[in-house]
Amino acid sequence: MRTALLTTLAAVTVTATLLTAPPPAHAAASVHGTGSATGAAAEQVPGMDVSRYQGTVDWQGAWANGARWAYVKATEGTTFQSPTFPEQFQGAGDAGLIRGAYHFARPDLSGATEQATHFVDHGGNWTADGRTLPPALDLEHNPYGPDACYGRGQSDMVSWIREFSDAVKARTGRAPALYTTSDWWTRCTGGDTGFGGTNPLWVARYATSPGTLPAGWSAHTFWQYADSGTFPGDQNWFNGSYDELKAFARG
Repeated sequence: MRTALLTTLAAVTVTATLLTAPPPAHAAASVHGTGSATGAAAEQVPGMDVSRYQGTVDWQGAWANGARWAYVKATEGTTFQSPTFPEQFQGAGDAGLIRGAYHFARPDLSGATEQATHFVDHGGNWTADGRTLPPALDLEHNPYGPDACYGRGQSDMVSWIREFSDAVKARTGRAPALYTTSDWWTRCTGGDTGFGGTNPLWVARYATSPGTLPAGWSAHTFWQYADSGTFPGDQNWFNGSYDELKAFARG
């Protein structure tokens, strides 16, 4: 989603056929794999995430190439609203993709409740229509300064994330998915295990498997495996079948 994964990219060798070739649309947008908590799922559904950097997205083309879901950046901090969010979110839905909104966390700027309010008020809501993914919180290395953890200690960061999650759930009825890497989670929360039972995990690892998951989760819901490929934006898998994806969206 930004540059947080450069160290991971440098450490792995990407297998091109796995990371760039989604299943054909006629295959119900899911593929069969080996199945494990940290490896390929028994079935996976290809998806994508985009922000203003992708501009106008060819959503019909993404659908034709197999994408069945997408996350779209809506907000950051307490003031930023992505100028492309309305068009991208609407376009994804019009093309048939199950879509959701994400917020880029800025724990250095404000308390979590203020950011959760800004997010929900500007795209981060959820409805049980089977076409809307739960809100998502993007937690990654600080791209604006040298401190990966935004100047917050580990226990303080855990409290910030919990406050954000609780505020979003109170407003929307769904706890947000948490996007992160195992490295960031260990470094900035101390490997906190308290979110695995409440928040879906969207793990980022540019490799041929999700690898060791952040502490607290025994399985991932989403896996971001590359920053380019068949679809615009970042390349992802949903850890399950298309029917399970639709059920997950409904809540």
